[in-house]
Amino acid sequence: MRIQIFSDIHNDLKQLERVAAVSADIYIAAGDLVTWARGLSDCAKVLKPLGEKLWVLPGNHESADQIAKFCEDYGFRNFHEQVFEVDGWHFAGLGYSNRTPFSTPGEFSEEQLAERLGKFAGLSPMVLVCHAPPAETGLDGVKPGEHFGSPKVREFIEAEQPKYFFCGHIHEAAGNETKIGKTTGRNVGKQGYLLEL
Repeated sequence: MRIQIFSDIHNDLKQLERVAAVSADIYIAAGDLVTWARGLSDCAKVLKPLGEKLWVLPGNHESADQIAKFCEDYGFRNFHEQVFEVDGWHFAGLGYSNRTPFSTPGEFSEEQLAERLGKFAGLSPMVLVCHAPPAETGLDGVKPGEHFGSPKVREFIEAEQPKYFFCGHIHEAAGNETKIGKTTGRNVGKQGYLLEL
């Protein structure tokens, strides 16, 4: 099973075409297809052939309602706060970021993140995909000493130890991979990452 995971396209339709052209069984858009919720219909023109093979999370630049309508209108699957089981693997998805200074449309408090992640507790084996990275890791650093990830996302990963964790949001950390206990974590960024299970 091949899963193409990408994030933070931010209206770069050429890059969207590249990640969508990779041969995969499942495609996961882990948030921020666009900036300030503008241009989803343009992204849909590129992604429409993927149909139900495309699972979509809202990033902090889209609201849950906008992504729900986007999926409904174009035949994609809304992955936000959902668990999909495929071939014995539990895929758990949570969009939105932790709080930012910019008041973007898709932000949760740490308490809201913890509450929603709690619904995924006990799933094994799990592939967890969040827009928000875990705090103080290689996945959320902007520069040395500056980290903007979520403490509650990190707590959940440390407690539950999903087999794999994927995120986006912090562009400067795109492509970085790290271990959190037994969990392999990666910030997929706009280049994307192909997971083979």
